[in-house]
Amino acid sequence: MFKALADPSRRRLLDTLHERSGLTLSELCEGLDMRRQSVSQHLELLEAANLVTSLRDGRRKLHYLNPVPIHEIQRRWIWKFEEPHLATLDTIKRRAEEETMAEPNAGAIPDYVYTTYIHATPDDVWRALTDPDQTGRFWGHTQISDWSVGSRVDHVRVDGSGISDAAGTVTRVDRPHSLAFTFDDSKRVDDPTFEPSLVSFEIEPHRDIVKLTVTHAELRTVDDLHTIEQGWPAVLANLKTLLETGDVLPQAPWEFPAEEQAARIGR
Repeated sequence: MFKALADPSRRRLLDTLHERSGLTLSELCEGLDMRRQSVSQHLELLEAANLVTSLRDGRRKLHYLNPVPIHEIQRRWIWKFEEPHLATLDTIKRRAEEETMAEPNAGAIPDYVYTTYIHATPDDVWRALTDPDQTGRFWGHTQISDWSVGSRVDHVRVDGSGISDAAGTVTRVDRPHSLAFTFDDSKRVDDPTFEPSLVSFEIEPHRDIVKLTVTHAELRTVDDLHTIEQGWPAVLANLKTLLETGDVLPQAPWEFPAEEQAARIGR
């Protein structure tokens, strides 16, 4: 990853994808004094370092920034040297970004894209994402649907109350490769004027592992984006652990962001 970041051209590509996600190779070549083949080679190195992830959309190949490895460097290596100072700077940065993105004409909220690799089969991953019992174990909510296009999806609490905290409609089913559904406030899901967010899963096999990419699009606010930035990594870490070991993590991983945020506020 450090080798991938060392080249200024590759850093420029990452900056471009940070500003605009879901770009094709042709769009990334615009404004660059490089041959198309050179840009393609740079992208291959960035994908190998897991800094960029790509998805097929028909004949197009869309590229997205994957911030997880850089975030891991910050948490596991840089943070320990100047933790108090960086915590303050991180708070300032987040508030500045929130104010900028909240301004009129500041642009749409970017899609959230997260990629993980699981030692499993595509069918295993598909069942985990659609089976009520398995979703209840790794997600903390049961996903209930017949998983046909146009059907309702309910994200139901596992405490026996039957309360659906989120709901949506299935928009794409291609077992075991692709699944998409709207995902938002269950009280407004039947309102024809309401525009819910959209979650899609892409399951790509490679020998004995699966590349799982989740994209959360059509977000309305920066707060929504910050919330799912904490939620999806925790949920998918639990899913990966369940499929690879047969059991979920001993502690619900989504508890960590809440505790970390409280600790930062305390400092």
